[in-house]
Amino acid sequence: MKRSTKIISIIIIFFLIIASVVVARTMIGSHFKKKFGKRPLPGIIVKTVEQRKFQNKIETFGTAVPMKVQSYNVEKYEILETIKYNQKIKAGDVIVKLKNRNIVAPFDGVIGKRNFSDDIKVAESSLVINLEDSSILFVDVDIPEVFAPYIKKGLSVNIKFSGNKEKNYEGIVDSLASRINTNKRSLAARIKLSNSNLEILPGALLEVTIKYNERNSLSIPDTSVILEGNKTYIYKVDEENITKRAEIIIGNRNQGYLEVKSGLNEGDIIVAEGLKKVRPNGKIKPIKK
Repeated sequence: MKRSTKIISIIIIFFLIIASVVVARTMIGSHFKKKFGKRPLPGIIVKTVEQRKFQNKIETFGTAVPMKVQSYNVEKYEILETIKYNQKIKAGDVIVKLKNRNIVAPFDGVIGKRNFSDDIKVAESSLVINLEDSSILFVDVDIPEVFAPYIKKGLSVNIKFSGNKEKNYEGIVDSLASRINTNKRSLAARIKLSNSNLEILPGALLEVTIKYNERNSLSIPDTSVILEGNKTYIYKVDEENITKRAEIIIGNRNQGYLEVKSGLNEGDIIVAEGLKKVRPNGKIKPIKK
């Protein structure tokens, strides 16, 4: 009898120990779950959908041509004084003094020299002096026929010079040809560019960007979109900071922003950066940049 009582006591103690271990593990698990289970909401940069200026562009190249050019063929033996090349002169100033006459500038400009190259004997005895007014430059370009309906006189133009690609120069469409060139299938256009400080030399190759169809449209940062095949998605953020995935249709890009044609309204809040941290129907801590 005593032996059976002893066995029962051992069994009871064994089960009490097991129960204690289970309870202890449960309590410890609950403690750590309570302490570490609630992770802080991810801080995500958001942006308000707003209007921004967009336009279509035509990019091409052209050569800078001075507004006025006057050339003079001079015999070297007639020159009395050294000609000061690459200097500005005013209208009425003497370009070169000759034995029997003086050549006077008809307009403000810069004196330049161009030797004959086709005939060595001629080059040795004669030279050509150019007077160029480059304060205004013209750039002749060919516009592909498909863009001809959009090109109008007065359109704004961005111009870059290979000698200083960091700087943008502003020009306008000054004139257009009256018909399409049937050989090139293009429309000739002339761009007018102010060059009062003479930074751009005549003959320079220029990058020309003609802007047309300027408009105000909804915009979002280009870092806020998710591309899947031919579809584009963004994350909208509602009043409770819950993210909702939505499909949108985009248009042109301009300086880091995308044009939104449909799918958003002005004033909507969208995720601008940190898309990898966002999940559909997840809550975030919005950070306005």
